[in-house]
Amino acid sequence: MALALLGLGGNVGDVRATLDRAVADLCDGTAVTLLARSSDYETPPWGVTDQPAFVNLCLKVETTLTPRDLLARALAVEASLGRDRATGRRWGPRPVDIDILAYGDLVLHDADLTVPHPRMAERAFVLVPLMEIAPDWRIGDATVRELAARIDATGVTRLPPRPI
Repeated sequence: MALALLGLGGNVGDVRATLDRAVADLCDGTAVTLLARSSDYETPPWGVTDQPAFVNLCLKVETTLTPRDLLARALAVEASLGRDRATGRRWGPRPVDIDILAYGDLVLHDADLTVPHPRMAERAFVLVPLMEIAPDWRIGDATVRELAARIDATGVTRLPPRPI
């Protein structure tokens, strides 16, 4: 078993419902068990700014999957929810995006998978929700709490819980 941190977001369609579905599809309780889910946050677009705001959240999971198998599962969930990575614009609008932020203390640099996520320390839309569920998780030589204290979180707004 390994602990992993995942980041989810989207800005097309009923994003919060799509993210709820993504969490349910990812976390089957067998290969991937949900340990913690952050609040949902409305966040300004990053990279390509001429698009709607995003909704982002983070998960802490326990998994029996290898990092590559976890990535394959995340990509399959994205595809099942309407994401087409082949035709989508990088950092452009999308119904769902699922990133592996960290996988235990593994450091991996491959063409299709890098953990810890190489840009997470620059992204308030990752660090703010991650602070809720894993403030003491170490990324390199800093904790999530320390990284979050260094970032400008302007425009990152916690959304109220959705009715059940």
